[in-house]
Amino acid sequence: MTNEIDSHKLACVVARILDDKLGKEISILNIGNVSSLADYFVIVTGDSTPQVKALMEAVKDSIKKLFNRTPLRMENDAKNRWNLLDYGDVVVHILHKEERQTYAIEKFWSNAFSISEDEWKEVSKEYGTYN
Repeated sequence: MTNEIDSHKLACVVARILDDKLGKEISILNIGNVSSLADYFVIVTGDSTPQVKALMEAVKDSIKKLFNRTPLRMENDAKNRWNLLDYGDVVVHILHKEERQTYAIEKFWSNAFSISEDEWKEVSKEYGTYN
């Protein structure tokens, strides 16, 4: 398996990893046309603070193992309720459900294109734990 992966596929694989780890409300936004921050945001909700941390660790470990990529930056708030993994072209936001509602990232980036669940599942199917 090659370590090279484009940003679209990376975002889809990240969504698949989060789905396999029972992340909720997974959303992929293609922000490349509206921002120079990244190509994609992957946003997911965790039901509890430990799950938020576990989802972050799952993505970090899996992307390192699959593609030998580590985040350029990692951030989290003091209570570990919003974690961010920045891969440059893909930024992963892992939020506790209350923070997800409060910050409403999708509303802020409403002019970005959304990648459908069917699409990200198809693109990432070879990386699924439960195919």
